[in-house]
Parts: sequence; C-alpha cells; structure tokens
Amino acid sequence: MKNISNQAVIHKNAVIGENVTISPFAIIEENVKIGDNTFIGPYVHISGWTDIGKNNKILTGAAIGGEPQDFHYKGDKSYVFIGDNNIIHEFVTIHRGTEKDTKTVIGNNNMFMAYSHAGHNVIVHNNVILVNSVSLGGYVEVFDKSFVSAASQIHQFCKIGRLVMVAPLSKVAKDVPPFMLVQGAETALVKSLNIVGLRRDENISTDDFEKIKKFYTILYRSNLNTKQALEKIKLEKELVENIHIREMIEFISNASRGICGHFKK
Repeated sequence: MKNISNQAVIHKNAVIGENVTISPFAIIEENVKIGDNTFIGPYVHISGWTDIGKNNKILTGAAIGGEPQDFHYKGDKSYVFIGDNNIIHEFVTIHRGTEKDTKTVIGNNNMFMAYSHAGHNVIVHNNVILVNSVSLGGYVEVFDKSFVSAASQIHQFCKIGRLVMVAPLSKVAKDVPPFMLVQGAETALVKSLNIVGLRRDENISTDDFEKIKKFYTILYRSNLNTKQALEKIKLEKELVENIHIREMIEFISNASRGICGHFKK
C-alpha cells in the first residue's frame, strides 16, 4: 500500500517501497529508491542517485541528492545512501559525492534538525544528532552517538569521534577524539570529557569511565605533546587492554588533520 498524493511529481522509473507516504508537491527524480514505511513531506526534493532505506521521515522542504557545492564536480554519477529510521527535518540539505562513483553515506537512527547540511562525501554513522543549522563540510565523518549542537561548523575532512559533544556555535577545524566535549566560536578546543554522554551510555562501565578519564588526563593535562602522550599511554597495560582506549589511540594515530587542542584558562 502506498499513500502518494496526486500532486507529487514522481518519475516513472523511481523505485518506491511499500507503505510509503509521499506528500503534495514533493519531487522524486528518476534514479531514486525509497524504502518501505518512509514518509516524504511536502516540497521535499530527492534527486541524483539516491537510495533511502526503511522507516525514514523526511520533512518539509528537505533537498537530498543534489549536486555537490564543489567546483571539482564534473557532472559525474555519484550517490547518496541513507539507512533506516532517520528523521530529516525541514530544509535539510544532503549532497552527493564529488568524484565519479563516490558517495555520501548516512547510517541509521540519526536526526538532522532543521537547516542542517551534509556536504559531499560526508559519512554520518549511527545515532548521531545534528542540531539546527549545523554544517558538515565535504568529506567530514561523524561517528556513532555524537551530538553536534546548533549552528556549529565542521571543516572539510575533519572527523568527529564517537560520543563527542560539540557545543553550540563551535568551529571545528581539527579532528575531535572520541568522548570529548569541544567548544569554541573561533577555534573549537577540548573543554573536558563528554561526561553526560559517557554516563548515559550503557556500553561504558564505571571501570571504562575511569580509564577514559585517565587517558584524557595524560593526553591533555600532562604537558606532553600528542606523540609523547600516546607513547606514555601505550606503556600503561591496564589502559591499552581496554577496547575504548584502543579506539581512542587508533583515532588519534590516524588523525591526518591533527586533533583539537585543550582549552586553557
């Protein structure tokens, strides 16, 4: 069963799943696939080679699959893939990849609040919240359960680690290690651990929390540079045996842009 308004414009080759609602004045172009039980609000425009999973809610005026805002784009075929159970609010924009056959990927159970933007080649993993007017530049990657507060800007190629909290109006220009809270209208800096997020997460035990806190202290409060801090951490057997600590070490070791510095009073 489909609930499709006769005032929607849907290309005959678009693939529409079961129990899909498409509201008046929505536009669904030729190479779009929409999974079962998805709601498409009025004036939504879905274009390009866009594949949307099941149980999504896409609200008024969202534009998904449009051409990237990148002078390097040459009109090649590129993609947007969106998973299941996402809520995409009013006037959100999600652009497809720049290079031929590349993709922008949105995982599962995410919420994009009004006017937020995911640029070309972005990867947003699962259970992420982007608050109103957040802007993710090209090639940004946001890991699970992170929260990016209103009007924050994430510079292209940056990575936001798992369970990070980005404070409102922040400008992030370097990678943010997992479990941190960053803030800064000029340059975002680490203020502390994301203590609320860590305590709420059912997969973080009290022992895990203490080890993560020790890692944070060595990394940011020991007057060591990043290389020296990692070397010291790797000598702490109780730390490196912990899965969350290994995740942090791997993230920082692979941070091509470097990591955010620490706030100093």
